[in-house]
Amino acid sequence: MDSEYIQKVLDGDTEAFRYFIEKYRDMAYSLAISIVRNGPIAEEVTQDAFLKAFKSLEKFEQRSKFSTWLYKIVRNEGLKRIRKKDFGYTDDINELSDISYSEVNHAVNELVETEQKYYINMVLEQLIPNDSLVLRLFYLDEQNLKEIGEITGLSETNIKTILHRARKRFYTLLEKELKHEMKSIL
Repeated sequence: MDSEYIQKVLDGDTEAFRYFIEKYRDMAYSLAISIVRNGPIAEEVTQDAFLKAFKSLEKFEQRSKFSTWLYKIVRNEGLKRIRKKDFGYTDDINELSDISYSEVNHAVNELVETEQKYYINMVLEQLIPNDSLVLRLFYLDEQNLKEIGEITGLSETNIKTILHRARKRFYTLLEKELKHEMKSIL
C-alpha cells in the first residue's frame, strides 16, 4: 500500500503524501518525544521529518519499509535538534479531553489507556534516550531488530543488549513509580 502512495507522490500527486502523515504521525511523534523529551519540540521534529521525507522521496530506494526510512529521518532530526539547541525536558503527557456522560464506558476505557500511557511515558522519559528509543521502537512501534538497526545504526547484538538492560531498568522504575503513587493515595 505504501508503495502505491509513494508512486502517486512521485507522479506529482502531492496530496497523496497525506496518507503517510496520517498513517505514521503518531509513531513518528512517539519516537521524537523519546529523543527530545519535549512536546512542542517533538512536534517540530516530526513536522521537519515529514517535510524532509517529502522532499527526499525520490531518493527513497524502497529496499526497506517506508516507516523504517521515515523513523530514521525522525531520529536524525531529533538528534540534530538536541545538538543544535539546549532545551529543558518536560513531562508532556496528553491530557484527557472532556467526556460526555453518554460515553461513560468509552471514557473509562480511555482513562485506563491514558493512565497506562502516562506511566509508560513517565518511565520512558527517565531512561537514557537510547534505551527509551529502542524500547519504543520495539514494543510500541513494533519494529523488528533489523528495522531498529536501520533506524538507529546499531547492530542486532547491541539492540538485544539494550533491550535486555532497558527492560530491567524500565520495570524497576515503573515499580518505584507505582509504589510512590500508592503511598500518596493511601
